[in-house]
Amino acid sequence: MEQLRCFMAGNQTPALTDRFSRPLHDLRISVMDRCNFRCPYCMPEATYHEHFRFLEPKERLSFDEIERVARVAVSLGVRKLRLTGGEPLLRPKLPELVARLASIEGVEDIALTTNGVLLERHVQDLKEAGLNRVTVSLDSLDPAVFARMSGGRAQLEPVLEAIEAAQTIGFSGGVKLNTVVQRGLNDAGVEALAERFRHSGVVLRFIEYMDVGTRNHWERAEVVPSRELRERIDARWPLEPVDAHYRGEVAQRYRYCDGAGEVGFISSVTAPFCGDCSRARLSSEGQLYTCLFASEGRDLRTLLRSDADDAALRDLLAGVWRRRTDRYSEERAASSDAPARRRIEMNYIGG
Repeated sequence: MEQLRCFMAGNQTPALTDRFSRPLHDLRISVMDRCNFRCPYCMPEATYHEHFRFLEPKERLSFDEIERVARVAVSLGVRKLRLTGGEPLLRPKLPELVARLASIEGVEDIALTTNGVLLERHVQDLKEAGLNRVTVSLDSLDPAVFARMSGGRAQLEPVLEAIEAAQTIGFSGGVKLNTVVQRGLNDAGVEALAERFRHSGVVLRFIEYMDVGTRNHWERAEVVPSRELRERIDARWPLEPVDAHYRGEVAQRYRYCDGAGEVGFISSVTAPFCGDCSRARLSSEGQLYTCLFASEGRDLRTLLRSDADDAALRDLLAGVWRRRTDRYSEERAASSDAPARRRIEMNYIGG
């Protein structure tokens, strides 16, 4: 650990990059493989039924282990941490982990992605622990469509109340909403979402339906291209493009010309952004993945539970990233006939 602190204090090591010169900047940490929703595009009920075997608590990384990986990752250039799931707020004492991560020198931003159902009861503790930003998944304002897209596991109103509570408490990085759009399911409600959150300070982001994992029966015909959504919104409320905050930002940003705020589009299918991807993902059971669409990860849990020191962990992380060549979305876009392959499910590594 002392060797790691000395390295971080020196701050003179060149940026760690992969084989396409992409820097390691973001680490997304899944703290829970379980979820209280059964969204059909992520955890369909037919697969994730009452007898499905989720991880036992001892199989998930402990807070000590997560903090250790995060510290080493920060020494390699990571500046942004995001807690995901499954549903991360199902993990007991999550604000404690946030506080521990916030204490790491070099961390500039800690975010949380949640479905929002449990957010209101934890939002104060999360803010006090050092959470900077909250992203809530919200796929529809129509109660019936919302219920269908959550697998019948939740009601809309508590999520809307949680969003309002997060706004009121005032996170420094604000509140964002993620909407996965599927043709024939919730695409008719896009304008209603835009209208609801204009002038609210909440940034709404529309996400193209992606082939994450292998259990959601993804079909390209169900993808609504971001361009189509942007044109629909622009026709009612004119938009103008906004520069990215940083290299590797996944959303194409636009603001309303009337000053009503901002909206974003994440276009992994029709406009892949692999060339600037700077994100690694740590699964709830300690596998390190370098792509959302990865087939295999690198086991960190075994090393963490051995006698290996931080230098060994750092060497492993650095080696995995230096060898990274992932560009799945670009390959998918280049060939619609690409053979199907097994991919890690989203509930293990988040979005």
